[in-house]
Amino acid sequence: MNGHRIPAGIVNARQAKFSLVRYQPAPELRPFVDHHWVLRWDLSGRPPHEQVVLPNLAVNVTFFRHAEGAFGPGKRPFRRTIAGTDHGIGVRFRPGAFRAFLTGPVTMISGGSVPLTDLFPGAGGVTESVRNATNDFEMVRRCEELLLGGDPVLTAAARSAIEAVETIAADPAITRVGELSSRTGLSQRSLQRLFAEHVGAAPKWAIQVYRLNEAAARIAAEDRPDYAELAFTLGYSDQAHFIRDFRSVTGWAPTEYARLNHVQEQESRREQFPGGVRV
Repeated sequence: MNGHRIPAGIVNARQAKFSLVRYQPAPELRPFVDHHWVLRWDLSGRPPHEQVVLPNLAVNVTFFRHAEGAFGPGKRPFRRTIAGTDHGIGVRFRPGAFRAFLTGPVTMISGGSVPLTDLFPGAGGVTESVRNATNDFEMVRRCEELLLGGDPVLTAAARSAIEAVETIAADPAITRVGELSSRTGLSQRSLQRLFAEHVGAAPKWAIQVYRLNEAAARIAAEDRPDYAELAFTLGYSDQAHFIRDFRSVTGWAPTEYARLNHVQEQESRREQFPGGVRV
């Protein structure tokens, strides 16, 4: 798997109602794909569960009964309700790499999705195979056969886009587009065009996504987050600016996000341990 930061962004991940397993892609797909992810859940006799995932830059191709398609990067948290018993697989592409599978810029699917059959003629059969699969490796194999069937090519421009995103991912000190321009040797206008075509999001938004996903992870993990210290660590000149940006990416103020994660965790503990005491 690639060594750069990959925003997970699963809200209240410790209380997720599903199992998640990630798999490395085949060597031929590693220039394009971060990983495959397999979800399974069993909510038989239990109410449906809404899971929220924070915005990120990845395109995800998914094969689920009620969520089949290529989903582009978005600016709002992604919400999906799961119910009953089911399983499926998703393919998380490296930001900048999915352009090889589209007939136009990645902005055409930003904040939305496109049916898989519009991109891959054999997608219908793969979805059926996934539903009938008896193990994860069978699902991974069928997905990879579909993706490699089109003989995708990573262009020089796509490689530049991938490298620019990974520059952001590798260095939390990059907080402005001008800094990214200096690091990559590309003008800010060139970065804007490159990101629109291959990433599906503006460079400024890409920087915010990495900074604020990191902030969300720390807020969820800490019992008493120090928001002023966190804002300073992330390179913000004042806490108010940090709060505005955090809300723009996650949909919540930092204090609301902390409460959402910690209150839900406490409620889950009470369900597991009726007396409210964990032993």
